[in-house]
Amino acid sequence: MADSPAPVLPPFQDRSADARPAPTTAYEGVLHGVLDDLFVAYPTFATYLGHHAYDDRWPDITSAGRTRRLEALHRGRDLAAGLDDAQLDPGERVDRGILLDALDGFLFGEEVIDEEAWDPQATVDLVGAGLFGLLAREFADWEQRGTAFAWRVAGLPAVLEASLANLTGSPGRPVSLLHTETALAQLGGIPELIEEGLAEAVQRRAAGEADLVPAIEAVRPAALAAVERFRSGLEGEVRGRASGEGRLGPELFAAKLRHTLSSDITPDELAARARRDYDLVREEMRRIATELWEAWWPDEPVPAEVEPVVRRALDRIAGEHPRAEELLERARTQVAELEAFVRERDLVGLPGEPLRITWTPTFQRAHGGAFLTAPGALERGQASYFWITPPGDDWPPERLESYLREDNDRMFRLLCIHEAVPGHYVQGAWSNRCPSLTRAVFEDGKFAEGWAVYVTQVMMDAGYGAGDPALLLTHWKFYLRSITNVLIDVGIHTEGMTEDQAMRLMVEGSFQEEQEARAKWLRARLSSTQLSTYYLGSLEMWELELEARRRAALAVGAGIEAVPAPRLVGGLGDTPGFAYRAHLESVLAHGTPPIRWLRRILFDDLRAGQ
Repeated sequence: MADSPAPVLPPFQDRSADARPAPTTAYEGVLHGVLDDLFVAYPTFATYLGHHAYDDRWPDITSAGRTRRLEALHRGRDLAAGLDDAQLDPGERVDRGILLDALDGFLFGEEVIDEEAWDPQATVDLVGAGLFGLLAREFADWEQRGTAFAWRVAGLPAVLEASLANLTGSPGRPVSLLHTETALAQLGGIPELIEEGLAEAVQRRAAGEADLVPAIEAVRPAALAAVERFRSGLEGEVRGRASGEGRLGPELFAAKLRHTLSSDITPDELAARARRDYDLVREEMRRIATELWEAWWPDEPVPAEVEPVVRRALDRIAGEHPRAEELLERARTQVAELEAFVRERDLVGLPGEPLRITWTPTFQRAHGGAFLTAPGALERGQASYFWITPPGDDWPPERLESYLREDNDRMFRLLCIHEAVPGHYVQGAWSNRCPSLTRAVFEDGKFAEGWAVYVTQVMMDAGYGAGDPALLLTHWKFYLRSITNVLIDVGIHTEGMTEDQAMRLMVEGSFQEEQEARAKWLRARLSSTQLSTYYLGSLEMWELELEARRRAALAVGAGIEAVPAPRLVGGLGDTPGFAYRAHLESVLAHGTPPIRWLRRILFDDLRAGQ
């Protein structure tokens, strides 16, 4: 059957100004050239960041496109590495290091991990994000965004066809059956986004804005047919040659961990540190649960073992939870309360950018229960989205109850700290104000997740929930989750951890509800190394605070003995000369760089030799 003639679409024009400041130094010139190449090679990355010249297209994921991407990445790395130190000021030397780290990460992903060959879920994520960002973020008028959306919908057949051609596996790594089945489960989110775009176009036309209904209607049938061909290809040939779960194995996991964590810590070292803190946190939970037991069940003897005393206390706490339909409104109320507390305690300046709390888009729901997605580094004044993944409509009552018990009233308060205030939402808004383009654009995941875990403990230390030991017990359970994340991340990808082992560790050892643990079991196999960022990032944030406290004490004539050594994390009390607001804002003021570079920015004399 002959292809129908391609529909004629209105031309796409980016009328927004380039938000990047004009380059004035040799380093800035190289940085701009690198970014220009990245924006061409990764158009959806450009859209996310807020550079909108390529909003109408997809990355070229054919073999020829991959060759061009690699050439651009190597060219940019050579130019950055070749800059003479004498041409760079001290801050630019740090920025160049961050840029080289980022380019090495891109190259590692392309040359070594090569997800396009074995992970169809990566394509679902790519397409979903590429369409969603044009609808959700009002960075330009509807005519510009809607035209870009129509062009991306028109480009879906080509990108999905190229993805199917790529999904043949790579040497020693077949297409992952788990990722294939997950992609099939999430693929329905793509037609949903196309229909949302068409509905948006209808509403905009009725409001007197640009009429893009004919354009989207013209490309919609071919796009929907392409999604069905992609589905059929995954269900047939791709699934037929797929196997396993995409586990990386010890060597590849260790190599990826170095890039993800920007650290030389080995998986074994990281897991050993996590196991030590796992035991310490469980003992702290036993101490708090014993207090609750004596208050709630004074006539019953306290068990000698950790599990029964902690589990019974947590079971009582879990029984107090919102209904599923209340989750969004509960989050909005909770965020307002958190903002009031942060202002009252003068912890950190709060951003004025909008925060929208909505259900997680379908294409993202396999990745977790809650997310914060912030506007890119080149956007100004755009909304952040706090996504909450709803329970499934087809869930049986016991699964729904397990979901709600995990995110009970107290856990939900902590979740709102982590994702919103003063966690990811606050950190992301501060990052976008950073004057260093490098530090704002090349975001480090360990910084972001480490901040969210760290600042939750800061809130506890500042008196949030004071007088509620049940909240404190829940907080340590939340922290124990970040430790357990490391153990299952390393265990799955390097030690052959089984489902039974992982579930016992999470449910019995870390007191998680069954539904939370099952969702994490899926996420931990779909991803690799990201789950380790929470724990290690938070520890490195505490190391920054300890150093800041020591320097503050010395500056006012007190000795470093004024800063106690923590047994776990937090609980440091007052230190002469140290103020939380000044410290937290100094951490946030430099974008989202790898923490090893932030330490250098904060504490090294950058005027000295490098």
